[in-house]
Amino acid sequence: MALIHRATLTPTKVELLATWLPGRSWYRGAPGATVERVASYRFDDPEGAVGIETILVTVGDGATYQVPLTYRGAPLEGGDDWLIGTLEHSALGTRWVYDATGDLVYAEALAQAVLTGSGQAQEFIDNDGHLEPRPPSMSIMTSNISADFAEARAVTAVHGTTPGDPTLIETDKLTLTVPRLLNHAVSAPGAVLFGTWPGQPASIPLAFANPR
Repeated sequence: MALIHRATLTPTKVELLATWLPGRSWYRGAPGATVERVASYRFDDPEGAVGIETILVTVGDGATYQVPLTYRGAPLEGGDDWLIGTLEHSALGTRWVYDATGDLVYAEALAQAVLTGSGQAQEFIDNDGHLEPRPPSMSIMTSNISADFAEARAVTAVHGTTPGDPTLIETDKLTLTVPRLLNHAVSAPGAVLFGTWPGQPASIPLAFANPR
């Protein structure tokens, strides 16, 4: 379950991404192009301490980018290279926002989702203590799951992340592949996480998991 607070964010997530995206090697938009949110999906942190959300945004003429994020209440040790920025959350205070491909909590959650078909976290809005379900803005599903992947589900370490499109996350159990620009075909071996969203009815690969 993902608990969403009714809150004001300063700056907003999209504003943070508009500043951060142009510095990425895989960014193809023009500097200053308008960034707009398209959809998102969330995973659960079993410890309940870290927010895990993947946001899809369009830039300028319509290129769609996938940006996994983690939200933390304190800086991630050794995570300076992955810091996107900080924002002020009116309910939770300062939140440190990271490119999640460098965060172990995201790797653990992504491996579980891809290799078990567990799907996305159900979102609830906290409305003065009353939890209201929020419909998902997109759908995700998995395929090519094999019994051979059972041992690879329990990721416990990230050994390195290779930025680029796609971004490669090398863990102790498997390689996770995360496409960034979703307007062209990407394929990789192993289990696949697919997604659909409004305006994109055909399934698009969002991530791959391949045991090492």
